[in-house]
Amino acid sequence: MVEAAHTARSAAPDPEARRQHALDLAYRHLGRRDRTVLEVRRHLEGKRVEPTAIEAAIAELCEQGYLDDAGYAQRFTEDRRLLDGWGPDRIESKLASAGVDAELIARALAARDESDELEVAVTLLRRRFAEPPADDRARERALGLLVRRGYGLELAHDAVRALERSQAA
Repeated sequence: MVEAAHTARSAAPDPEARRQHALDLAYRHLGRRDRTVLEVRRHLEGKRVEPTAIEAAIAELCEQGYLDDAGYAQRFTEDRRLLDGWGPDRIESKLASAGVDAELIARALAARDESDELEVAVTLLRRRFAEPPADDRARERALGLLVRRGYGLELAHDAVRALERSQAA
């Protein structure tokens, strides 16, 4: 009986091996795309990695610069604004669901001012609509697009008006 318990204990990997296993899983997960601390933690938990090994791996990844929620928030915000035309509401929601701290989200969103947001929204409308909205129905479609992308209603109205003015000139 004592021998069976000793064999089971010796078969269990030591803490360093568990930490290395967690790191290997995390590196593989990070190899696909940038991740937040929470995303990596959830991935490792899903792989049934021991909590102490998860914490050790996350600490090491943060120390090495592979996990940086502030940097992630900045890059995500810029990419979604420029590449996908997302507004601040949608970006904030996505970052929050990825586990980014509210203060880091606010800092990332504050990097651009309202005139920048307006410019991105107008550019999105130009890409999506060949002609500026000519009637109420077309204006509603343009507004709906911007609101779904995470822009506030007031900014969306301003963007539609700016598009109409720029096309009229």
